[in-house]
Amino acid sequence: QVQVVESGGGLVQAGGSLRLSCAASGSILSINAMGWYRQAPGNQRELVAGITSGGSTNYADSVKGRFAISRDNAKNTVYLQMNSLKLEDTAVYYCAASKHGRDYWGQGTQVTVSS
Repeated sequence: QVQVVESGGGLVQAGGSLRLSCAASGSILSINAMGWYRQAPGNQRELVAGITSGGSTNYADSVKGRFAISRDNAKNTVYLQMNSLKLEDTAVYYCAASKHGRDYWGQGTQVTVSS
């Protein structure tokens, strides 16, 4: 079993920045990839950014150039640095860890961008 816990959400003005953290614990060996997803009211959950165990990253087109995903292997933590936040970035952000074909999800953290 893998447990993931997100933190760092909150309220920020448009144009501001936030950094989300996702700490993994439990059976963390062989985690293939970790990613950040988000879900806004009435919308489907979507991938925001992902990072593999080898360090390769991918981003949704809507956040490219504004968000950056990184990982600290020593702390078993993945970060999502969010800059130039827009109103449409408002959502619950979830972290997921993928291992042996199974995804382990956190409880989510709310990010609200105000005008």
